[in-house]
Amino acid sequence: MAILDTRMECCPRGELEQLQLERLQPVLNRMYKNVAFYRSLFDERSIVPEDVCSMQDFRKLPFTTRSDLTANYPYGMFAVPLREVVRIHTATDTTDTPTVVGYSAHDLQTWAALVARFLSAGGVTRDDVIQVSFRYGLFSGAFGLHHGAEQIGASVIPASSEHTDRQIRIMQDYRTSVLVATPSFALLLADRMEALGIDPKLLMLKRGLFGGEIWSEDTRRQIEQRLFIQAFDNYGVSELMGPGIAGECSERSGMHICEDHILPEIIDPATGRTLAPGETGELVLTTLTREAFPLLRYRTGDLTSLNYAPCACGRTLVRMSRIERRTDDIVIVKGINIVPQQIEKILTDIEGIEPLYRVIVGRENNRDSVTLHVAVSEHVFFDEVKHHAAFVERLRSELSRRLGLRIEVKLMEKRTLDRELETGPRVLDTRNL
Repeated sequence: MAILDTRMECCPRGELEQLQLERLQPVLNRMYKNVAFYRSLFDERSIVPEDVCSMQDFRKLPFTTRSDLTANYPYGMFAVPLREVVRIHTATDTTDTPTVVGYSAHDLQTWAALVARFLSAGGVTRDDVIQVSFRYGLFSGAFGLHHGAEQIGASVIPASSEHTDRQIRIMQDYRTSVLVATPSFALLLADRMEALGIDPKLLMLKRGLFGGEIWSEDTRRQIEQRLFIQAFDNYGVSELMGPGIAGECSERSGMHICEDHILPEIIDPATGRTLAPGETGELVLTTLTREAFPLLRYRTGDLTSLNYAPCACGRTLVRMSRIERRTDDIVIVKGINIVPQQIEKILTDIEGIEPLYRVIVGRENNRDSVTLHVAVSEHVFFDEVKHHAAFVERLRSELSRRLGLRIEVKLMEKRTLDRELETGPRVLDTRNL
Protein backbone atom coordinates (compact mmCIF):
# COMPACT_ATOMS: atom_id res chain seq x y z
CA MET A 1 0.00 0.00 0.00
CA ALA A 2 1.36 3.40 -0.99
CA ILE A 3 2.11 6.00 1.70
CA LEU A 4 0.65 9.48 1.24
CA ASP A 5 1.01 12.11 3.95
CA THR A 6 -2.03 14.14 2.90
CA ARG A 7 -1.57 16.62 5.75
CA MET A 8 1.76 17.77 4.31
CA GLU A 9 1.85 16.63 0.69
CA CYS A 10 -1.61 18.06 -0.06
CA CYS A 11 -1.42 21.05 2.30
CA PRO A 12 -2.96 24.33 1.02
CA ARG A 13 -0.16 26.67 -0.03
CA GLY A 14 -1.02 29.37 2.49
CA GLU A 15 -0.78 26.90 5.38
CA LEU A 16 2.44 25.40 3.97
CA GLU A 17 4.11 28.80 3.70
CA GLN A 18 3.08 29.63 7.27
CA LEU A 19 4.55 26.32 8.44
CA GLN A 20 7.81 27.10 6.64
CA LEU A 21 8.07 30.45 8.39
CA GLU A 22 7.32 28.87 11.77
CA ARG A 23 9.98 26.22 11.27
CA LEU A 24 12.48 28.77 10.00
CA GLN A 25 12.70 30.67 13.29
CA PRO A 26 14.01 27.83 15.48
CA VAL A 27 16.48 26.64 12.83
CA LEU A 28 17.91 30.17 12.46
CA ASN A 29 18.25 30.41 16.23
CA ARG A 30 20.01 27.04 16.35
CA MET A 31 22.42 28.13 13.60
CA TYR A 32 23.17 31.42 15.37
CA LYS A 33 23.66 29.82 18.78
CA ASN A 34 25.59 26.68 17.81
CA VAL A 35 27.44 27.32 14.51
CA ALA A 36 30.24 29.89 14.72
CA PHE A 37 30.25 30.36 10.94
CA TYR A 38 26.61 31.49 10.88
CA ARG A 39 26.98 33.58 14.03
CA SER A 40 29.82 35.51 12.37
CA LEU A 41 27.82 35.82 9.16
CA PHE A 42 24.84 37.32 11.02
CA ASP A 43 26.95 39.55 13.28
CA GLU A 44 28.83 41.03 10.30
CA ARG A 45 25.47 42.14 8.90
CA SER A 46 23.97 43.16 12.27
CA ILE A 47 21.23 40.55 11.88
CA VAL A 48 19.62 38.47 14.62
CA PRO A 49 17.25 35.56 13.88
CA GLU A 50 14.31 37.46 15.42
CA ASP A 51 14.62 40.01 12.58
CA VAL A 52 13.33 37.41 10.11
CA CYS A 53 9.55 37.79 10.30
CA SER A 54 8.64 37.22 6.64
CA MET A 55 9.92 35.63 3.47
CA GLN A 56 10.98 39.09 2.32
CA ASP A 57 13.23 39.29 5.40
CA PHE A 58 14.50 35.77 4.77
CA ARG A 59 15.63 36.58 1.23
CA LYS A 60 17.95 39.25 2.62
CA LEU A 61 19.98 36.61 4.45
CA PRO A 62 23.36 35.55 3.03
CA PHE A 63 23.97 32.40 1.00
CA THR A 64 25.99 29.34 2.02
CA THR A 65 28.35 27.85 -0.57
CA ARG A 66 30.32 24.65 -1.01
CA SER A 67 33.54 26.53 -0.21
CA ASP A 68 32.04 27.60 3.14
CA LEU A 69 31.52 23.94 4.01
CA THR A 70 35.04 22.85 3.08
CA ALA A 71 36.50 25.85 4.96
CA ASN A 72 34.84 24.51 8.11
CA TYR A 73 36.07 20.93 7.66
CA PRO A 74 35.40 18.60 9.36
CA TYR A 75 32.89 19.53 12.08
CA GLY A 76 32.69 23.31 12.00
CA MET A 77 29.17 23.37 10.53
CA PHE A 78 27.70 20.92 13.05
CA ALA A 79 24.96 22.44 15.23
CA VAL A 80 24.96 19.70 17.89
CA PRO A 81 27.75 18.10 19.96
CA LEU A 82 29.50 15.21 18.25
CA ARG A 83 28.06 12.79 20.80
CA GLU A 84 24.60 13.54 19.32
CA VAL A 85 25.75 12.79 15.76
CA VAL A 86 24.93 9.15 15.02
CA ARG A 87 25.91 9.07 11.32
CA ILE A 88 28.58 10.82 9.24
CA HIS A 89 28.70 10.94 5.44
CA THR A 90 30.68 12.97 2.93
CA ALA A 91 29.61 14.64 -0.29
CA THR A 92 30.51 12.85 -3.53
CA ASP A 93 33.09 15.22 -4.96
CA THR A 94 36.72 14.94 -5.93
CA THR A 95 38.18 17.55 -3.61
CA ASP A 96 40.95 16.72 -1.14
CA THR A 97 38.85 18.36 1.58
CA PRO A 98 35.41 16.73 1.41
CA THR A 99 32.18 18.09 2.81
CA VAL A 100 31.44 16.24 6.04
CA VAL A 101 27.73 15.88 6.81
CA GLY A 102 26.35 14.80 10.20
CA TYR A 103 22.98 13.31 11.16
CA SER A 104 21.26 13.11 14.52
CA ALA A 105 18.95 10.18 15.28
CA HIS A 106 15.99 12.43 14.46
CA ASP A 107 17.62 13.50 11.18
CA LEU A 108 17.90 9.85 10.11
CA GLN A 109 14.22 9.29 10.88
CA THR A 110 13.26 12.34 8.82
CA TRP A 111 15.53 11.28 5.97
CA ALA A 112 13.98 7.81 5.79
CA ALA A 113 10.48 9.31 5.88
CA LEU A 114 11.20 11.70 2.99
CA VAL A 115 12.75 8.97 0.85
CA ALA A 116 9.74 6.76 1.62
CA ARG A 117 7.57 9.66 0.46
CA PHE A 118 9.05 9.88 -3.03
CA LEU A 119 9.39 6.11 -3.41
CA SER A 120 5.73 5.79 -2.58
CA ALA A 121 4.82 8.63 -4.96
CA GLY A 122 6.57 6.58 -7.66
CA GLY A 123 4.37 3.57 -6.95
CA VAL A 124 6.63 1.54 -4.64
CA THR A 125 4.73 -0.49 -2.00
CA ARG A 126 5.50 -2.97 0.77
CA ASP A 127 5.02 -5.79 -1.75
CA ASP A 128 8.06 -4.71 -3.77
CA VAL A 129 11.58 -6.13 -3.79
CA ILE A 130 13.97 -3.19 -4.21
CA GLN A 131 17.49 -3.64 -5.53
CA VAL A 132 19.70 -0.73 -4.42
CA SER A 133 22.57 -0.57 -6.90
CA PHE A 134 24.30 2.49 -5.52
CA ARG A 135 27.67 2.12 -3.83
CA TYR A 136 27.45 1.81 -0.05
CA GLY A 137 30.05 3.80 1.89
CA LEU A 138 30.64 7.45 2.73
CA PHE A 139 28.37 8.35 -0.21
CA SER A 140 24.92 8.89 1.31
CA GLY A 141 22.67 7.81 -1.57
CA ALA A 142 22.49 4.08 -0.97
CA PHE A 143 21.76 4.42 2.75
CA GLY A 144 18.96 6.95 2.31
CA LEU A 145 17.22 4.83 -0.32
CA HIS A 146 17.76 1.68 1.72
CA HIS A 147 16.16 3.00 4.90
CA GLY A 148 13.36 4.77 3.03
CA ALA A 149 12.42 1.53 1.30
CA GLU A 150 12.48 -0.31 4.64
CA GLN A 151 10.15 2.31 6.11
CA ILE A 152 7.61 1.51 3.40
CA GLY A 153 7.97 -2.14 4.35
CA ALA A 154 9.49 -3.29 1.06
CA SER A 155 12.16 -5.99 0.86
CA VAL A 156 15.58 -4.40 0.25
CA ILE A 157 18.53 -5.97 -1.55
CA PRO A 158 21.72 -3.92 -0.85
CA ALA A 159 23.33 -4.94 -4.15
CA SER A 160 25.74 -1.97 -4.04
CA SER A 161 28.12 -1.68 -7.01
CA GLU A 162 28.33 -5.37 -7.87
CA HIS A 163 29.39 -6.33 -11.41
CA THR A 164 26.58 -6.19 -13.99
CA ASP A 165 26.40 -9.98 -14.34
CA ARG A 166 25.93 -10.33 -10.61
CA GLN A 167 23.28 -7.59 -10.60
CA ILE A 168 21.35 -9.39 -13.34
CA ARG A 169 21.61 -12.71 -11.51
CA ILE A 170 20.20 -11.03 -8.39
CA MET A 171 17.29 -9.66 -10.43
CA GLN A 172 16.52 -13.10 -11.81
CA ASP A 173 16.90 -15.13 -8.62
CA TYR A 174 15.54 -12.69 -6.03
CA ARG A 175 12.65 -11.45 -8.24
CA THR A 176 13.58 -7.76 -8.06
CA SER A 177 10.62 -5.52 -8.89
CA VAL A 178 12.22 -2.08 -8.40
CA LEU A 179 15.71 -1.03 -9.49
CA VAL A 180 17.41 1.92 -7.77
CA ALA A 181 20.53 3.11 -9.63
CA THR A 182 22.00 5.78 -11.86
CA PRO A 183 20.34 5.97 -15.30
CA SER A 184 23.62 5.15 -17.04
CA PHE A 185 23.95 1.97 -14.97
CA ALA A 186 20.43 0.96 -15.99
CA LEU A 187 21.46 1.22 -19.65
CA LEU A 188 24.61 -0.83 -18.93
CA LEU A 189 22.39 -3.54 -17.47
CA ALA A 190 20.21 -3.42 -20.59
CA ASP A 191 23.31 -3.78 -22.79
CA ARG A 192 24.54 -6.75 -20.79
CA MET A 193 21.17 -8.49 -20.82
CA GLU A 194 21.09 -8.13 -24.58
CA ALA A 195 24.61 -9.59 -24.87
CA LEU A 196 23.65 -12.53 -22.64
CA GLY A 197 20.43 -13.18 -24.52
CA ILE A 198 18.25 -12.41 -21.46
CA ASP A 199 14.76 -11.13 -22.18
CA PRO A 200 13.94 -8.31 -19.67
CA LYS A 201 10.24 -9.09 -20.08
CA LEU A 202 10.83 -12.35 -18.22
CA LEU A 203 12.05 -10.47 -15.12
CA MET A 204 9.75 -9.24 -12.33
CA LEU A 205 11.13 -5.71 -12.82
CA LYS A 206 8.32 -3.12 -12.97
CA ARG A 207 9.85 0.26 -12.26
CA GLY A 208 13.12 2.07 -11.68
CA LEU A 209 13.98 5.11 -9.57
CA PHE A 210 17.03 6.85 -10.96
CA GLY A 211 19.27 9.67 -9.76
CA GLY A 212 22.86 10.58 -8.97
CA GLU A 213 23.53 12.15 -12.36
CA ILE A 214 21.97 14.42 -14.97
CA TRP A 215 19.78 12.60 -17.50
CA SER A 216 17.21 13.43 -20.15
CA GLU A 217 13.77 12.38 -21.38
CA ASP A 218 15.49 10.55 -24.22
CA THR A 219 17.43 8.48 -21.68
CA ARG A 220 14.17 7.78 -19.84
CA ARG A 221 12.60 6.48 -23.05
CA GLN A 222 15.60 4.26 -23.74
CA ILE A 223 15.49 2.74 -20.26
CA GLU A 224 11.75 2.13 -20.43
CA GLN A 225 11.86 0.59 -23.89
CA ARG A 226 14.84 -1.64 -23.20
CA LEU A 227 14.02 -2.80 -19.66
CA PHE A 228 10.22 -2.68 -20.01
CA ILE A 229 9.75 -0.63 -16.84
CA GLN A 230 8.50 2.77 -15.73
CA ALA A 231 11.40 5.13 -14.96
CA PHE A 232 11.09 7.84 -12.28
CA ASP A 233 13.41 10.76 -11.56
CA ASN A 234 14.49 11.92 -8.10
CA TYR A 235 16.80 14.61 -6.79
CA GLY A 236 19.22 14.82 -3.90
CA VAL A 237 22.12 16.92 -2.68
CA SER A 238 24.72 15.17 -0.54
CA GLU A 239 25.26 18.26 1.59
CA LEU A 240 21.60 18.25 2.65
CA MET A 241 20.66 14.57 2.83
CA GLY A 242 21.30 12.95 -0.52
CA PRO A 243 18.09 11.49 -1.98
CA GLY A 244 14.85 12.60 -0.34
CA ILE A 245 14.74 16.25 -1.39
CA ALA A 246 12.42 15.70 -4.36
CA GLY A 247 10.96 12.96 -6.53
CA GLU A 248 8.41 12.32 -9.25
CA CYS A 249 4.86 11.12 -8.67
CA SER A 250 2.81 9.01 -11.07
CA GLU A 251 2.20 12.05 -13.29
CA ARG A 252 5.96 12.45 -13.93
CA SER A 253 5.57 16.16 -14.66
CA GLY A 254 8.25 17.45 -12.32
CA MET A 255 9.73 16.38 -9.00
CA HIS A 256 7.82 17.31 -5.84
CA ILE A 257 10.09 19.03 -3.29
CA CYS A 258 9.46 18.16 0.37
CA GLU A 259 8.70 21.79 1.23
CA ASP A 260 7.67 21.03 4.81
CA HIS A 261 11.33 20.15 5.49
CA ILE A 262 13.22 22.06 2.78
CA LEU A 263 12.63 25.63 1.61
CA PRO A 264 13.49 26.08 -2.10
CA GLU A 265 14.32 29.25 -4.01
CA ILE A 266 15.46 30.03 -7.55
CA ILE A 267 18.03 32.80 -8.00
CA ASP A 268 19.91 34.41 -10.83
CA PRO A 269 23.33 32.73 -10.46
CA ALA A 270 25.13 35.90 -11.52
CA THR A 271 23.37 38.45 -9.30
CA GLY A 272 21.76 36.37 -6.53
CA ARG A 273 18.40 38.00 -7.28
CA THR A 274 15.34 35.86 -6.51
CA LEU A 275 13.55 34.79 -9.69
CA ALA A 276 9.82 34.38 -10.26
CA PRO A 277 8.10 30.96 -10.43
CA GLY A 278 8.72 29.32 -13.79
CA GLU A 279 12.00 31.14 -14.45
CA THR A 280 15.13 29.02 -14.78
CA GLY A 281 17.95 29.72 -12.37
CA GLU A 282 20.09 28.24 -9.63
CA LEU A 283 18.36 26.14 -7.00
CA VAL A 284 18.94 27.35 -3.43
CA LEU A 285 17.83 25.20 -0.48
CA THR A 286 17.36 25.84 3.24
CA THR A 287 16.82 23.04 5.75
CA LEU A 288 13.82 23.59 8.05
CA THR A 289 14.02 20.60 10.41
CA ARG A 290 17.64 19.44 10.24
CA GLU A 291 19.26 19.19 13.69
CA ALA A 292 22.91 18.22 13.23
CA PHE A 293 23.76 19.98 9.97
CA PRO A 294 21.36 22.86 9.18
CA LEU A 295 22.07 24.84 6.04
CA LEU A 296 20.95 28.37 5.22
CA ARG A 297 20.27 29.30 1.58
CA TYR A 298 22.67 26.70 0.22
CA ARG A 299 23.63 27.30 -3.42
CA THR A 300 23.43 23.91 -5.12
CA GLY A 301 24.89 24.98 -8.49
CA ASP A 302 22.02 23.15 -10.24
CA LEU A 303 19.87 24.99 -12.78
CA THR A 304 16.13 24.33 -12.70
CA SER A 305 12.73 26.05 -12.37
CA LEU A 306 9.82 25.72 -9.95
CA ASN A 307 6.15 25.08 -10.76
CA TYR A 308 3.75 25.94 -7.94
CA ALA A 309 0.55 24.83 -9.74
CA PRO A 310 -1.24 21.92 -8.02
CA CYS A 311 -0.37 18.58 -9.58
CA ALA A 312 -2.96 16.24 -11.09
CA CYS A 313 -1.89 13.68 -8.46
CA GLY A 314 -3.40 15.90 -5.74
CA ARG A 315 -0.11 17.01 -4.19
CA THR A 316 0.37 20.73 -3.67
CA LEU A 317 4.13 20.56 -3.04
CA VAL A 318 6.08 22.60 -5.58
CA ARG A 319 7.57 20.70 -8.54
CA MET A 320 11.10 21.28 -9.80
CA SER A 321 12.01 20.60 -13.40
CA ARG A 322 14.72 18.16 -14.43
CA ILE A 323 18.30 19.39 -13.86
CA GLU A 324 19.87 19.96 -17.27
CA ARG A 325 23.13 21.69 -16.43
CA ARG A 326 25.11 23.40 -13.69
CA THR A 327 26.36 26.92 -13.04
CA ASP A 328 29.98 25.79 -12.75
CA ASP A 329 32.47 23.46 -14.44
CA ILE A 330 31.59 20.51 -12.20
CA VAL A 331 30.48 17.42 -14.12
CA ILE A 332 28.93 14.33 -12.58
CA VAL A 333 30.29 10.95 -13.63
CA LYS A 334 29.00 7.72 -12.06
CA GLY A 335 27.49 9.76 -9.24
CA ILE A 336 30.79 11.51 -8.43
CA ASN A 337 31.30 15.26 -8.85
CA ILE A 338 34.42 15.96 -10.91
CA VAL A 339 35.84 19.28 -9.70
CA PRO A 340 38.32 20.70 -12.26
CA GLN A 341 40.16 22.74 -9.63
CA GLN A 342 41.09 19.53 -7.86
CA ILE A 343 42.53 18.10 -11.08
CA GLU A 344 44.60 21.25 -11.42
CA LYS A 345 45.84 20.86 -7.84
CA ILE A 346 46.96 17.27 -8.53
CA LEU A 347 48.77 18.32 -11.71
CA THR A 348 50.75 21.05 -9.97
CA ASP A 349 52.25 18.40 -7.68
CA ILE A 350 53.75 16.48 -10.62
CA GLU A 351 57.05 17.61 -12.12
CA GLY A 352 57.11 18.06 -15.87
CA ILE A 353 53.47 19.15 -16.25
CA GLU A 354 52.43 22.60 -17.43
CA PRO A 355 49.45 24.27 -15.66
CA LEU A 356 47.32 23.69 -18.75
CA TYR A 357 44.71 20.98 -19.13
CA ARG A 358 41.33 20.05 -20.56
CA VAL A 359 38.76 17.57 -19.22
CA ILE A 360 36.66 15.66 -21.75
CA VAL A 361 33.75 13.51 -20.55
CA GLY A 362 32.31 11.04 -23.03
CA ARG A 363 30.00 8.05 -23.22
CA GLU A 364 30.41 4.98 -25.39
CA ASN A 365 28.21 1.89 -25.18
CA ASN A 366 26.54 3.51 -22.16
CA ARG A 367 29.83 3.70 -20.27
CA ASP A 368 31.03 7.09 -19.10
CA SER A 369 34.68 7.98 -19.53
CA VAL A 370 36.90 10.88 -18.45
CA THR A 371 39.93 11.84 -20.54
CA LEU A 372 42.45 14.45 -19.46
CA HIS A 373 44.39 16.36 -22.11
CA VAL A 374 47.38 17.81 -20.31
CA ALA A 375 50.33 19.88 -21.50
CA VAL A 376 53.78 18.65 -20.56
CA SER A 377 57.27 20.04 -20.95
CA GLU A 378 59.14 19.23 -24.17
CA HIS A 379 61.56 16.79 -22.55
CA VAL A 380 58.62 14.70 -21.28
CA PHE A 381 56.66 14.87 -24.56
CA PHE A 382 59.64 13.85 -26.69
CA ASP A 383 61.04 11.31 -24.23
CA GLU A 384 61.61 7.76 -25.41
CA VAL A 385 58.54 5.54 -25.58
CA LYS A 386 59.08 3.53 -22.39
CA HIS A 387 59.63 6.65 -20.28
CA HIS A 388 56.65 8.34 -21.92
CA ALA A 389 54.40 5.36 -21.12
CA ALA A 390 55.65 5.18 -17.52
CA PHE A 391 54.91 8.89 -17.02
CA VAL A 392 51.36 8.47 -18.38
CA GLU A 393 50.73 5.49 -16.12
CA ARG A 394 52.03 7.32 -13.04
CA LEU A 395 49.81 10.31 -13.78
CA ARG A 396 46.78 8.12 -14.53
CA SER A 397 47.30 6.18 -11.30
CA GLU A 398 47.60 9.33 -9.18
CA LEU A 399 44.49 10.91 -10.71
CA SER A 400 42.44 7.75 -10.27
CA ARG A 401 43.61 7.29 -6.68
CA ARG A 402 42.75 10.80 -5.59
CA LEU A 403 39.57 11.26 -7.63
CA GLY A 404 38.07 7.80 -7.16
CA LEU A 405 37.54 7.34 -10.90
CA ARG A 406 39.56 5.92 -13.75
CA ILE A 407 40.97 8.84 -15.76
CA GLU A 408 42.54 8.36 -19.18
CA VAL A 409 45.48 10.66 -19.92
CA LYS A 410 46.68 12.15 -23.19
CA LEU A 411 49.93 14.15 -23.12
CA MET A 412 50.07 17.16 -25.43
CA GLU A 413 52.40 19.95 -26.43
CA LYS A 414 51.50 23.29 -24.90
CA ARG A 415 50.86 25.04 -28.22
CA THR A 416 48.53 22.25 -29.35
CA LEU A 417 46.46 22.39 -26.18
CA ASP A 418 46.42 26.18 -26.36
CA ARG A 419 44.69 25.89 -29.75
CA GLU A 420 42.12 23.46 -28.31
CA LEU A 421 41.26 25.83 -25.49
CA GLU A 422 40.95 28.80 -27.86
CA THR A 423 38.00 27.13 -29.58
CA GLY A 424 36.43 25.11 -26.77
CA PRO A 425 35.75 25.06 -23.00
CA ARG A 426 38.15 23.69 -20.39
CA VAL A 427 35.54 21.08 -19.45
CA LEU A 428 33.79 19.45 -22.39
CA ASP A 429 30.90 17.06 -21.74
CA THR A 430 30.11 15.26 -25.00
CA ARG A 431 27.56 12.84 -23.52
CA ASN A 432 24.03 12.85 -24.88
CA LEU A 433 22.36 12.85 -21.47
